[in-house]
Parts: sequence; structure tokens; C-alpha cells
Amino acid sequence: MMLDFGRGLRIADIARSLAVSRDAVEECLARAAERGPLAALRDRPGRGRPRSLTPEAKTWVVELACIKPKDLGYAAELWTHAALAKHVHAHCEEAGHPSLSRLGSGTVSKILAANQVQPHRIEYYLERRDPEFDTKRAAVIAIYQEVELLRAVGAGDVAVISYDEKPGIQALQNLAPDLPPVPGRHRAQGRDHQYKRHGTVSLLAGIDLVDGMAHGIGRDRHRSREFVEFLTTLDQHYPPDTHIRVVLDNHAAHGSRETMAYLATRPGRFEFIFTPKHGSWLNLVEAFFAKMARTMLRGIRVQSKAELKSRIEMWLLELNEDPVVFRWKHGLDALAMAASV
Repeated sequence: MMLDFGRGLRIADIARSLAVSRDAVEECLARAAERGPLAALRDRPGRGRPRSLTPEAKTWVVELACIKPKDLGYAAELWTHAALAKHVHAHCEEAGHPSLSRLGSGTVSKILAANQVQPHRIEYYLERRDPEFDTKRAAVIAIYQEVELLRAVGAGDVAVISYDEKPGIQALQNLAPDLPPVPGRHRAQGRDHQYKRHGTVSLLAGIDLVDGMAHGIGRDRHRSREFVEFLTTLDQHYPPDTHIRVVLDNHAAHGSRETMAYLATRPGRFEFIFTPKHGSWLNLVEAFFAKMARTMLRGIRVQSKAELKSRIEMWLLELNEDPVVFRWKHGLDALAMAASV
């Protein structure tokens, strides 16, 4: 309005071009003459509906949002905005905040958003419960650093295995045949949504971090006897004078009486390097399992658990025809710098 008036347009023409009333244009120009053009762009203080919620009342709402509903006598674990507003209605008078008696869920949402509180969501974290977490982590990464040297100079009489179990692999059978893709009609493979479940299989697997060779056995369970069976396969694969280092987690079977009894029959053959508790992400075999889930296990259907085990072992043989070396990179540079100081 002020720019058009400054260009010499009449008030009536300005109002018509901007689809406003003549009074609105005159009021704007009067404010500009009285307060200046920049000040005229802002409303005078005090305009609009006065605030009805005090800062103390808003703080109380935020405090309630930080308490679980179950701790206030409700069945729910998490708040919804509507449930929080209902609780506020019931207790605002006794809490000394009568201004909240008509609080709506939309206002609750605005109050919580302004304070960056989201009581309807859960963000998971992992608590470090192992007091030796940093020490064990450094020991595992040191093994990975040593593996890099072994690759460069030759493994010699040392083998380094990253090991873990992958339980709960489902043996699912189709009840109707899959339909192949048809060019121009069905781009994807067709599959009936019903299936028959034959149970689950556990894969006990380890990857040689030097040459990428994959070792694994599929079994119904993963107890101490299955773990000992896996160690036996390693013992049979490597030459008798090879020292086998195994990076693994703190599963009970890895330190059981049965496992210790087997290790006693093979003195000096195996060395276990344990990852910290809740630190299985430090184990490189997890990347191997992730690759398996994305490729071989994705959408798999079998007739029985025996077929599932057979296909897993077939996949391992296919991998070992052209082994892929898994490398750990995170933290190696910092460890090398610390060692050089």
C-alpha cells in the first residue's frame, strides 16, 4: 500500500488492486505518517487475544508429560496429547492452575513442542553395563589392527575368526506356488500370503578375518554341544600348528563347563577374545549376518528345516568359492596414534 501510494496511485486504485477496503488503505497510510513506514508494518503492542496460560501452568504441563501415565495410576505406558489434556482437566484446580481447565490437546501439543518434549515416543539407547567396556573394546580393535598386518605379511600360523550365532531363522513353506514375473504385466514375483511354519534354525558361523573364508553349521539349537561342534570344524580345517583366535560375545555356552572341557583337550589351540557386554556391534561377523539377511535369506521358502540347513550350507560353499574379506575401520587410526605416542 505504501509503495503504491509512493508511486502516485490513488487510494481507490490501491484498494481495488489489493482487494481491500479504502478504509484499510487509509489506516495503513495514517500509521505510516504517524509512526514511520517500518513501524507501520507491525501491529501495536497489546493487540490480539491476551494470554490466558501462565508460565507456571505451562511448566506444570511439561512436568506431567515427563512422568509416565502408569506412575500416576493409569494403565498406559505413554501419554497421548488427549490423555494428558484429560488428566490436566481433572487435577489443574488442586494444582493451583485453574487457567488450564479448558486446555485442549492442540495446546498441549504446542506447549510440549515449544519445550522439545515428546512423551508419546520412545528412543532406545544402550546402557554400558560392563565396567571394562573400554578395555575390552580396545582389545577387540587391537585384534582387527593385527589382522591388517597379517594380511600384509601373511597369516603364518595364526587364524583370526569372528564368530557369533544367528538364531531364529524361520523355515517357511509356501502353500501355493510362486508366480514368476511376466513382462508387461507383473513386474514382481507373485506369492500367496499364506505359509506353513516348520520351526527355526540356528546358524553358528565365523568368518576368517584374514582370508575371508566362512565357516558355519546349521542346527536346531545353539547350546554348548553345538558350539563345541563348531570349534571342532575349525580344529579340523586349520593345520595342527595354527593358533586360532576367536572374537565372540559373552553367551553362556562360550564359557560353559562343556566348552572348557573341550578346550582342555586342545591346549594352546584356541584363544577367546570377548567383546564387551552389550557390545556385539564390535564383532565383524554381524556385518556378515546382515549381508546374509539381505541376500540369501530374503524371501526364502523351503519344504523343511532340513532343506533350510542344506541351503545355508550351500550358500556358505558358494561364498567360499570367492571369499570376501570383511574389514573393520572405525577406531583403527586412533589406536595406531595412541600406540605411537
